Amino acid sequence: MAPIKFHDAAEVEKLLDYPGCIEAMRQAMTALSSGERPQPLRQIWPLGNGETWGIMPGDLAALSTFGAKLISVFHDPDGSGRTRHQGVVVAYDGATGAVSAIADAEPITKIRTACATAAATDAMARKDCQVLAVFGTGLQAQSHLQALPLVRPFREILLWGQSMERARTVAEQMSRLTGREIVAVPQGREAAERADVICTVSSSEDPILLNEWVKPGTHINLVGSSYLGPVEVDPPLVARARYVADYLPGALAQAAELATARAAGLIDDSHVLGEIGDVFAGRLVARENDDQVTIYKSLGHVAQDLAAVAYLNERSIS
Repeated sequence: MAPIKFHDAAEVEKLLDYPGCIEAMRQAMTALSSGERPQPLRQIWPLGNGETWGIMPGDLAALSTFGAKLISVFHDPDGSGRTRHQGVVVAYDGATGAVSAIADAEPITKIRTACATAAATDAMARKDCQVLAVFGTGLQAQSHLQALPLVRPFREILLWGQSMERARTVAEQMSRLTGREIVAVPQGREAAERADVICTVSSSEDPILLNEWVKPGTHINLVGSSYLGPVEVDPPLVARARYVADYLPGALAQAAELATARAAGLIDDSHVLGEIGDVFAGRLVARENDDQVTIYKSLGHVAQDLAAVAYLNERSIS
């Protein structure tokens, strides 16, 4: 029996490069929407005080692998910006049924989520996008600031957070890391009104982005809310936009912004055009013209984690 590979956080950070992961996410989501078996939805157990533990099972036949991500979501007690997501991804060999790898889920989630967003942005945003705005200051904000400029040559990158002090600190750190100027702005409205692409990556319970702030032609990535509860944008914005999900059954059951707009009577389930994998495969046109507002809803899917682990396995032996 082959030994089980273990990818700790340091190895994931070293080997899961952003350009390669963007392509891995594009391929994984295309496969997921192209005849893969129906996938179980994530299961989430509340642990009290707003903290949860969850399991995301599934398979990715295109890569002959199956498995699960086991993840806890806990508050950041000291406001340091550390990830709220901690756990492991367990991947199995689809041919033998043996465990092939165990990997630290925190850096995988951080990087693959941003790379999936980047791939979706490349497919859905206008080609002439000039300004990126990121709403949030945690680790997902930091990874998105690294991933998004790989698919569009943004002239300006803006960062907004609930704490202006924290936003300034993160903007300075990420400017040094990326070699690009990132500017903290004091008001979310200002960031939104200037932006061509907006990523919401907060843990906010209530909307931080409003429809009236968003100009025609904007592409929006909704990332921060991954279960029914937190709502990052208001219902009119959801109703206005052409809405694409990462995984349709997941979005219909667990996308909070979609559920809120549906409960308000503004939309029904048909508002979801389809899955991002269908866009990648050319079966679905997400953007018909440069005036439309588009939304990519990222709940996250274990296919992304399994594809990331498969990519890690390849790189660790190359």
